[in-house]
Amino acid sequence: MINFPTATAVHRRIPKEAFYRHLPLTKVLKERFVSDVDRIFVENSLTKDNLNLVAESEVKEILLLSLFLKKQEIDAKIIEAIAKQNPHKLIFQLIYEDNGQLAIWYRKLYRTEWMLLVDIELKTQGFSLDEIWDSFIEQIAISEKHAKSAGGISIDERLAIQEQRIKLEKQIKKTEAAAWKEQQPKKRFELYQRLQVYKNRLEDLKNE
Repeated sequence: MINFPTATAVHRRIPKEAFYRHLPLTKVLKERFVSDVDRIFVENSLTKDNLNLVAESEVKEILLLSLFLKKQEIDAKIIEAIAKQNPHKLIFQLIYEDNGQLAIWYRKLYRTEWMLLVDIELKTQGFSLDEIWDSFIEQIAISEKHAKSAGGISIDERLAIQEQRIKLEKQIKKTEAAAWKEQQPKKRFELYQRLQVYKNRLEDLKNE
């Protein structure tokens, strides 16, 4: 479970209409919003004052929103619309029964895997709201599979490397399947050569 400092607790329910009425959603997405989202709560408000931070930052407030869902899925465009239209930095906790998923908007939407609510963790790491926000991006957007020591590498660089690795992993899987099915020796050899190139590139990214 997420356990932010008590001073940040809000736990205020927000009417769904207050969200979708002002969101730039198509008629179809509004219908999905109504049918898929049960209720919305502002769980926490993180500010410089209630976290007793000294350092100033560009980020003034971070809100944790809980979206209780009627089914274990929600159209990503709904979350994107909420994040883009809100002046605050938002962390989304999507909840369906005993399972949960974290989401954050940072140029694009990033979501963790679904897991039991008791297993969800999110820590306030940093000495300013800017640093805490960056930490949230790192904890949610960078998967454990692709996590590595920062070592002076920025979050943007780490996300770019992660995207490249995901793309290469998909290419490797697709090429392996094609090589397995290919009957012609020449084409199969070409596929194996391409596969080795992808694997070498992936290994290079892992070692950067």
